[in-house]
Amino acid sequence: MRRRRPIGGLLVAAFAYAVAVFLLLPSLLVIPMSFGPDRFLRFPPTGFSLRWYAAYFTSSDWIEPTLFSLEVGLLTAVVATTAGTMVALALVRGRVPGRAAIELLVMGPVIVPTIAMAIALFLVFDRLHLVGTLFAFVLAHSALAMPFVVFTVLAALYRFDANLELAALSCGASRLAAFRHVTLPAIAPGVFSAAMFAFIISFDEPVISFFISDLDRKSLPRKMFEDIDYNVSPTLAAVATMLSALTALALIIGFLARRSTTARGPSA
Repeated sequence: MRRRRPIGGLLVAAFAYAVAVFLLLPSLLVIPMSFGPDRFLRFPPTGFSLRWYAAYFTSSDWIEPTLFSLEVGLLTAVVATTAGTMVALALVRGRVPGRAAIELLVMGPVIVPTIAMAIALFLVFDRLHLVGTLFAFVLAHSALAMPFVVFTVLAALYRFDANLELAALSCGASRLAAFRHVTLPAIAPGVFSAAMFAFIISFDEPVISFFISDLDRKSLPRKMFEDIDYNVSPTLAAVATMLSALTALALIIGFLARRSTTARGPSA
């Protein structure tokens, strides 16, 4: 006989779903407004039109920040994933003194308020004349994404059977060869998932990007903030809808990658 779920569990589940709906509802309302024909944001829309998507794709004021954000996001994914994977390997395989302190430092960008980190980065980059440069964006966003990369790769490494790596070493492989041919293929879905998280964090990051942008090179979130200040048009809703779709797609891909790692089991 099937056991009934306790009332307390049902109430907790109902509350969780209610909170999720409350958080997602504003984003869902933006989607129909992006297809409205009016020159101002209106819900419900009075008709259906793609004019604001066309306005986005035909405007260099929107396309240039988008391409810049894509470039920064891709480079951040490469840099943060490479560095984060190395840190995760050191924490799992190495005998690192002060491991707890290192883990705390890795968590720093999550613990420190983003506005405080943004101000600190601006002061440093301004003194070094790096404000608005690609290097500054990639460095700042990589630091912000590092915690997510490290702990995602750590989860993949803990599921990996280290005896497979030891077997490769005992057969004469170097540590680099054992990692490249044995460890990396096994944890590749986790590494890929970490890269997707790093890209999302970089592409969607508004606060730090606002501080370290300049008039010539700005990210898409910075452009969106400017549009809110000076010209709130349905184009902004179209951009927000496309950003939400891109983020959802990246999260789904990352989830499938992590699920693939789990399905392969600890001996993969």
